[in-house]
Amino acid sequence: MGGNSIFTGIIEEIGQVKQIKRGQQSFSLSIKAAKVLEEVKLGDSIAVNGVCLTVTGYSGASFEADVMPETYQRTTLKTLKSGSPVNLERALRLSDRLGGHLVQGHVDGIGTIINKSVEDIAILYGIEAPAEILKYVVKKGSIAVDGVSLTVVEVDNNRFSVSLIPHTAKLTILGWKREGDPVNLETDIIGRYVEKLWLSGEIKQEQKKKDIDYNYLLENGFI
Repeated sequence: MGGNSIFTGIIEEIGQVKQIKRGQQSFSLSIKAAKVLEEVKLGDSIAVNGVCLTVTGYSGASFEADVMPETYQRTTLKTLKSGSPVNLERALRLSDRLGGHLVQGHVDGIGTIINKSVEDIAILYGIEAPAEILKYVVKKGSIAVDGVSLTVVEVDNNRFSVSLIPHTAKLTILGWKREGDPVNLETDIIGRYVEKLWLSGEIKQEQKKKDIDYNYLLENGFI
C-alpha cells in the first residue's frame, strides 16, 4: 500500500482494469480512468477499491500502479481481472472539503458480504469481519468498505451492517456486490489512536472512568 496520503472515502469515479502483469505475489495494474487523471503526476496517490497506490505511469486515458506483496496478501486486489470495475479516489488536498471521514488507504483486512437486503430506497449489507477489525467498529461510527466511507448501522460478535443510499450504490461498485463477495475494510484511525493512548497509560485514570467524548478528542488533537 502507498504512503501517508489521506482520502475521504467519497468515490470520484468507477474505473476499469485494462491490463494486469502478474508476478508471484505482486503485480502491475493498468486502469482506465478519466476524472482522477486530471492534473495527475508521477508519484501521486490514487485509492483503488480503498487501497492507496502510487502512480508509476499514465496516459490520457489510463494510469499504472504497482501492487506490492503485503498489499497482495492483505487486500482483494489479487482477485481483480482484466475488465474488473474499481472504485477510484485521488488523495485529499488541503483545500478540499472533507465529505466522508479520514481514510488512509491502508486496508486492515478483508470482510465478506453475508447478506444483502433492501429497505425502502436503501441497500443494507451485512458484512462478516475478523475480530481484530470488529474491535474498532462502533455503531454510528465510520468505516471504509472498498474505499467508500459508510456509517455503521449495527455491530455484533462477528459482523456489522452498513446502509447505502441510492447515490452511493449507483456511483460505486458496492451497488453491484452480492452475498459472498469479499470487500476491503479500513477502520476509523481515531479508534486506533485512542486505543494506543489508553493502553500506554497516556489517558489519565480519571478520564478512563468517563466517556471519551467529542470534547476530549478535540482537546487532544484527534479532531
